[in-house]
Amino acid sequence: MNDAKEEIKSRLAIEDVVGGYVELKRAGRNLKGHSPWGIDKTPSFMVSPEKGIWHDFSANKGGDIFSFVMEVEGISFKEAIEKLAAQAGVDLTKYYGGDAGVSKRKSRAKEALTLATKYYQACLVRDKSVCEYVFYKRNLNRKTVEEFKIGYSPAGGKALLNVLGKRGFTIGELDSAGLLNQYKSDLFRDRMMVPFIDTSGNVIGFTARILKKGEPKYLNTPETILFNKSRFIFGLYHAKEAIRRSGFVVIVEGNMDVISSHQAGVKEAVATSGTAMTEQHLKILSKLTSDIRLAYDGDEAGVKATERAIMLAGDLGINLTVISNYHGAKDPDELIQKDPKLWQQAVEERVPAVDWLLKKYEENLNFNLAPDKKKYSDVALQLLSYVKDEVERASYEEKVAKKLGIEVEILREKGERLNKKLEQSATHRYLKKPKTTIIPDNIQKLENSLLALKLFGGITKTKIPLDIPEDETRLSELELIFNNEHNRLKDLNYEKEAAELMLRYKDECRKHRIKELNAKLAELSEDDDAYEDILREILSLQNSAR
Repeated sequence: MNDAKEEIKSRLAIEDVVGGYVELKRAGRNLKGHSPWGIDKTPSFMVSPEKGIWHDFSANKGGDIFSFVMEVEGISFKEAIEKLAAQAGVDLTKYYGGDAGVSKRKSRAKEALTLATKYYQACLVRDKSVCEYVFYKRNLNRKTVEEFKIGYSPAGGKALLNVLGKRGFTIGELDSAGLLNQYKSDLFRDRMMVPFIDTSGNVIGFTARILKKGEPKYLNTPETILFNKSRFIFGLYHAKEAIRRSGFVVIVEGNMDVISSHQAGVKEAVATSGTAMTEQHLKILSKLTSDIRLAYDGDEAGVKATERAIMLAGDLGINLTVISNYHGAKDPDELIQKDPKLWQQAVEERVPAVDWLLKKYEENLNFNLAPDKKKYSDVALQLLSYVKDEVERASYEEKVAKKLGIEVEILREKGERLNKKLEQSATHRYLKKPKTTIIPDNIQKLENSLLALKLFGGITKTKIPLDIPEDETRLSELELIFNNEHNRLKDLNYEKEAAELMLRYKDECRKHRIKELNAKLAELSEDDDAYEDILREILSLQNSAR
């Protein structure tokens, strides 16, 4: 794999790869531009063509061309190397050995799906009744139809099979692409076809809406060697540039909501395409923005979907809000048909997801009745257990306690008891709360600065207990950080700067450790053997700061 990476790097200049996303200008030996994540006011994104690395000082991210594409596209390393290999003209099968057969199957599946898309598009323009449905009943314009490559699958059972068969595709290849049913004839018949397009622009499947009466209303490509519904986000290929520019993403329920939203000017809309939101979906989107807005229905399904999103978003640093003012319409698509400007307005008028859910919980409850109070406190406390920020959670606890007409301490005591029983609770909707160890951004920035000074500042007196990385890309990135942040003045006292940074670093690490220990303590009973040890460590850390 390293050989493949090196060959790709030798063929692609980093300034060309990054330049496809960021407008770069010369700044001495380096290039400079605005963050592709839109979080800086002055240019803070640096590229070193000489070393083949980049660093975004506002987002605290950096690396080589592979890490850049992974971050900016929100994709895995495997997807990034495949994308860049195609761009560089590198045949990865030379490096994958036994994967050559799989690579060929994927390649043939992509070819079949590309040709199927063109065939469906041709079928659409030839059928007057289908055009009337798409352009008039669905109210889609020609530009939108072309942009999303919308087509039509004929009613005949072997229309596509015959066309692609003449182009040399076998039944096995078409089956691998997800184009055939169990009887080895066309899976999609008499339906409006909307391609699933991955972040590289490849068609990897379809969602198909029936034009007449029948079930299912929507039929999606099954899981294939190309299509994985737990990772795929519909509309992301078309939305990612708008998301980077505006700094937010809107998650709607249906694929047609996405298409209508883009046509209405809200091009940040995406959907999870016929499946419940997964942690993978949120991780992909969180790489593009932390501002995620949910446009779900206010019914029971919408409430559960929002609950799940809050549960999954806990450790990802996401600002989760809900778009709920549909002005009487049932969903974004219906609102857009009514007035596109109302949809644009609704996207701006979002509310915090926890506030929205608490109001939903309050509906149909009588707070004069003790059983209803208990029910509200149960669901509210389960929800608040996923709110990671202590200040935010305390604020919501006070709000809930006020609604119940009780002291907040009583509510917190109940919350502690519920948390201990959470895993065994039969009424809890989901599995164990996800836990991940994430280095806070402020600590990571301090580590970067300290390592940069240790490596390039000639520090001898100040002890910096951080291991020097061996990775060449990481070392080059640290040199870039040193030159940009610390090497501005000739007479700069690096020893003094390192000493001050170490004090801040130790203090931030101490605070983070206390936070981690408090989280562990909340999961234990006072009878647990580790309880006293953790408590002593917390007190010791607190005393060390005095």
